[in-house]
Amino acid sequence: MDDAYVVGDPDGLSPLLAEIRDAVARELHAQLALRAERIELADVPEIAYQVTLRVDRVLTGRATTRARRAG
Repeated sequence: MDDAYVVGDPDGLSPLLAEIRDAVARELHAQLALRAERIELADVPEIAYQVTLRVDRVLTGRATTRARRAG
């Protein structure tokens, strides 16, 4: 990770949006690998579900971290 990324997101995204973007990218990469780099239209609902789960983990992780800091 380069210094520009650590200091501030060059895309202009908030830290939360950057985490969501990264989670979506990781899940799409994983889904493409599972599906021989080809997404069929019929697979889109399942892929959307898996992306949603990954984003939920990001949001839940952030909420848990905030609760620990407050407690």
